[in-house]
Amino acid sequence: MIIKIDELVSEEIISFLEEHIEDMKSVSPPESKHALDLQGLKLPEITFWSCYDNNQLVGCAALKELDELTGEIKSMRVSRASRGRGVGSKLLEYIFEISKTRGYNSLKLETGSMDFFAPARKLYQKHGFKICEPFANYKKDSNSVFMEINLSEL
Repeated sequence: MIIKIDELVSEEIISFLEEHIEDMKSVSPPESKHALDLQGLKLPEITFWSCYDNNQLVGCAALKELDELTGEIKSMRVSRASRGRGVGSKLLEYIFEISKTRGYNSLKLETGSMDFFAPARKLYQKHGFKICEPFANYKKDSNSVFMEINLSEL
């Protein structure tokens, strides 16, 4: 697998992200949808990566800098055809390494509380994330689960 920074200009990644947003809209009420659109992913505090396996786009992830010691995982997605093949774990391990080189102490994320998001929550817990309180501009929301990991524990 190859993970590389993506400038978010190819039709392939744009389509992939549109599918992601449509999935989020189908399971999350509008007030609880926190997935970033294409413009949101192009902000300077965000780094976006695409993951390829045999030249096929199989996943993506973004990392937002919350402050000099904390990052937030955004827009992590694995293609339907590639789920269960370890792509999510590879992306997380890559983000852990990048975060450590940036000097982050912790990573945080928000994901949904609905059944649709159960595989994502299981993946994050498997890699050491624990439930936490809302952070940054998030508010308590029954449709959201907030998680964090202390990178020194890895």
